[in-house]
Amino acid sequence: MSDYQSLVDEVSALLQAPVTLEDREFTLIAFSSHDDDLDPVRTRSILRRRSSPAVRAWFEGFGIARATGPTRTPADPAAGIRARLCLPARHEGAVYGYLWLLDDGAVDPADPRMTRVMTLATRAGRLLAADIWQAQAAPRAFARLLSGSAADRAEAARTLGALRHPVSASASVTVVWVSPAPQAAPTRLPGGVLTQRSPGGLALLVPLPDPAETAPARTIAAGLLASIAGSDRTLAGVGGARTDLPDARHSWREARLAVRAARAEPRLGPVACWDGLGAYRLIAAPPMATPTAPPADPALLPLLEPARADLLRTAETYLDHAGHAQRTAEALSVHRQTLYYRLSRIKALTGLDLDSGADRLLLHLAIKTFRLATAPEDPADAGEPGPATVD
Repeated sequence: MSDYQSLVDEVSALLQAPVTLEDREFTLIAFSSHDDDLDPVRTRSILRRRSSPAVRAWFEGFGIARATGPTRTPADPAAGIRARLCLPARHEGAVYGYLWLLDDGAVDPADPRMTRVMTLATRAGRLLAADIWQAQAAPRAFARLLSGSAADRAEAARTLGALRHPVSASASVTVVWVSPAPQAAPTRLPGGVLTQRSPGGLALLVPLPDPAETAPARTIAAGLLASIAGSDRTLAGVGGARTDLPDARHSWREARLAVRAARAEPRLGPVACWDGLGAYRLIAAPPMATPTAPPADPALLPLLEPARADLLRTAETYLDHAGHAQRTAEALSVHRQTLYYRLSRIKALTGLDLDSGADRLLLHLAIKTFRLATAPEDPADAGEPGPATVD
């Protein structure tokens, strides 16, 4: 914005007249300070940051959208409009805005100073075109992050980095999914939040200052739902945080699954967070095994350290025995006091309360899912020849 202001101030100083810069939608971008009396049109433009449709139509009637050089618009005393000189701000053959001089016809379009002024108008057109490109490029990059190939997602992340978009500089990002999509575009979103509308809902890419904390996204989702009239059916899901932009697609999937879980279990909504779904994380999307990273739900990770193998076995045995302490101790061949100590360690490490049915379900499912995913593969399932059989 400082580039626009300095440009407007230079034109005003050159021609000794009040100057405004508007984009092609007649939204006010910058204006000069000047002692001359203002006409009502310029006053309203400054106060409202935009001209009315009627004013826009009146000025466009003089061909300013097609003009390539200074174009005079006459005064209209009945409407309180002073004579103006319009300098189209063009770039590569297209008009992107207008520099307006309130000169009451005093400035001659053939004035030698107009050469410099038109150079400044061209610069304004180039700046406005770059702003429009950036405003369009970032949403397009977000769309590729959600639905493109791995190569497309990497290129989209590079685009956002080149644009210096806030999401590229944040510690992590998450995706919020609002379904069904609100009819009107959301307003008053924090800076740096990108949106992408689809038939099923509205996705928001939210930068996070803390890679482990999605609270800012939950706040945005709650505020958006509160602003939607008749939003009883509208739910929001918040995916898990991702430190790499190309992984935002996984957060989007989690956010959509969170909304689906909230439809099945209303207590999870209206803002359902992936991190707070409990066992629904595993029911909705069981992790897939990979050769380098065996899957595990976050709740289970503290028990997967090699030194904690006894705690993992204790948790599994305790849950297999429906929380019966005596049978668990006998199955483990340990004293009941040892069992109680291990259970307290499991609670401290995982943050799960084994007296809670929901927490027990989550941990039990997480253990069984991990066991299944890391079990040796059946050669027949892997497409490898198995041993011969005799009928």
